[in-house]
Amino acid sequence: MRTISGLWRWRRNPLRRTTDLVEAWVALVALLLIAVAAPVIGSLVGARAQDSLQRSVRDQRQSRHLVPATVVRMLERARLEPDPDTSTAHEYRTRVLADWTGPDGTRQHGPVMSGLKSPHKGDHFAIWTDAHGRITTRPLDAATAATHAVLAGFGAAALTTGAVEGGRRLILWRMVRRRYARWDQAWDRAGPDWGKAGTGS
Repeated sequence: MRTISGLWRWRRNPLRRTTDLVEAWVALVALLLIAVAAPVIGSLVGARAQDSLQRSVRDQRQSRHLVPATVVRMLERARLEPDPDTSTAHEYRTRVLADWTGPDGTRQHGPVMSGLKSPHKGDHFAIWTDAHGRITTRPLDAATAATHAVLAGFGAAALTTGAVEGGRRLILWRMVRRRYARWDQAWDRAGPDWGKAGTGS
């Protein structure tokens, strides 16, 4: 990384400019922030995400129920996008008309997706519902929640690293622009006779 390349300016050198030393300080601060702040921020974000997601896991486990459903008739066969948590890329789901009873005792009837390959009238399968028997998605499992939390932590650390490096490059860009402006001023002060024979005599 270019952040480390700025540290060579710490060396004692008669040609070293003040801006070289400032650039070295900026590189050192950026390196420390990337090495310390980015992991800390990533850990904090990951921990917060883990707490929030695990709370969602507990809430969903309490509010969603797996109930048995009975096939009335098959509606159509369709290939759906796979569920990344449990499905494979080649899993087929079948749309059927079914009857089921919700956890509160209410009887329900309607089209649902089943994992049955060849459903027939009277076949049984399980579906996820809320407390009133309405169809819902399966609850988030703890392993998936933990994976999302880890990814959130890594993402926060990467964003922090990018922000620090972007800030360092912006500071260096402004320093270079200021350096070029000073050079232009020096050339203007030297006047149009710079380099001609007899100048200053």
